[in-house]
Amino acid sequence: MAIKRATNTNKRKQNKPKSNSSLSKKILSWVLKGILAFFAITILWVIALRFINPPITYLMLQRGFERKEAGKEWKIDRKWLAYEDMSDNLKRAAIAGEDAHFMTHNGFDTDAIKKAFERNQEGKKLRGGSTISQQTAKNVFLWPERSWLRKGLETYFTGLIELFWSKKRILEVYLNVIEMGQGVYGAEAAAQYYFHKSGKSLTKKEAALIIAILPSPQKWDARRPSAYINRRANSIVRYINYYKIPE
Repeated sequence: MAIKRATNTNKRKQNKPKSNSSLSKKILSWVLKGILAFFAITILWVIALRFINPPITYLMLQRGFERKEAGKEWKIDRKWLAYEDMSDNLKRAAIAGEDAHFMTHNGFDTDAIKKAFERNQEGKKLRGGSTISQQTAKNVFLWPERSWLRKGLETYFTGLIELFWSKKRILEVYLNVIEMGQGVYGAEAAAQYYFHKSGKSLTKKEAALIIAILPSPQKWDARRPSAYINRRANSIVRYINYYKIPE
């Protein structure tokens, strides 16, 4: 009898690892399926938005709720303007003021990132090295608050839009979704808000003023530019014709 009990105990001990192994395999299977689903969904999402205009962004909703909490009216002023109808002055101004190497980089400007890192390390005013592609990825697919998770996802989505979209599409989406004022998003809404005209007919200076306020559109106003914004806009105008735009 003693020998039989020992045998049963040994069998139970042998079965235990098999149960743990089975659970580990199930967990690994779920993790792998989750990763595959993430890649499949995000890739299809990016491909879809190559042809479909983004209806709204996280930032637009966040700003809308912030306005309501501050006792202001809900406001999301935007109107899509096709790339072909957009003023070439605005396209060139965006590249001149925001991303000088837009036409040649693969989504990341390593020189700008390096300079931004050095400036931040020196304790100077924090500035990013984000390209138009990175800003588009952040605005369309993610949320504005800074974190390592968001930055990692921003890198991932930047790579995807550079792979699946053209430079023309990236610039078109960028100029239609970015925040350009309090409750104002995109080129057409900004042109109407600041200059009472369509984004089709912006002059070089008007386009430069809109782009000049982009670092802080909640704070600055293209209609009443400060001395700093005027200098920035004049600098953009000076170099605007040096930049090529996607055709």
